[in-house]
Amino acid sequence: MSQIAINTSQNVNINFNIASVGDRMIAFIIDLLIKVAYGFCIFYLFFNLLDLGYLLNGLDNWSVRAVYIILLFPTFIYSLVLESLMEGQTPGKKLMKIRVVKIDGYQAGFGDYMIRWIFRIIDTTFICVVGLVSMIVSKNNQRLGDMAAGTAVISLKNNINISHTILENIHEDYIPTFPQVIVLSDNDMRIIKDNYTKALRVDDRQIISKLSDKIKSIIKVEVDPRKMTERQFIGVIIKDYNYYTGKDS
Repeated sequence: MSQIAINTSQNVNINFNIASVGDRMIAFIIDLLIKVAYGFCIFYLFFNLLDLGYLLNGLDNWSVRAVYIILLFPTFIYSLVLESLMEGQTPGKKLMKIRVVKIDGYQAGFGDYMIRWIFRIIDTTFICVVGLVSMIVSKNNQRLGDMAAGTAVISLKNNINISHTILENIHEDYIPTFPQVIVLSDNDMRIIKDNYTKALRVDDRQIISKLSDKIKSIIKVEVDPRKMTERQFIGVIIKDYNYYTGKDS
């Protein structure tokens, strides 16, 4: 599964899994079925339960179409409204555990969802062929609307274990070194551990150094490099945070 690196507000890159074309298509079909079900219910209510069909008698074709458009209007703005309210998700996306995010790391806003919604007209042309081809050939599985809005759809599916969380195994007799870590939040620690683990995996010394400097600037501590390396420092910070917040396993 391909990944995309997104720079967070803490100026740290985090890799996310790109949602597969298959997941996006299934989410699209689920949302389509919801819209079809709505259309069926609204027409059944209008013509059968309320028996309002007589209102269309004598109207010209354009007026009849206008009434149909009004009745089905919620289906037209379905994705725009729900993505705005559900922070980049629709019921279909939520079920498939995928979400729309901004590539630049900022929170996607109404304007971004609006651009995606407008381009949906093109992306769904020829039974969605345009959007499907665009997702297949683009680097981040982006349809035209995503490219225009600077967004991508990521997967929220994860195989979670302790290495993917802020948890850290510490001994009962562990003695903390930096009480200043309490100024950090769970989200800060999650970003620190995630990027530290990835940097260790590929021996990225530059990331480790930047991460160490960032932590020191936030918790306002000075560390003698002759007594503690940057790697040791970050490792201690993670354990200290778990010690003080009671998140040991």
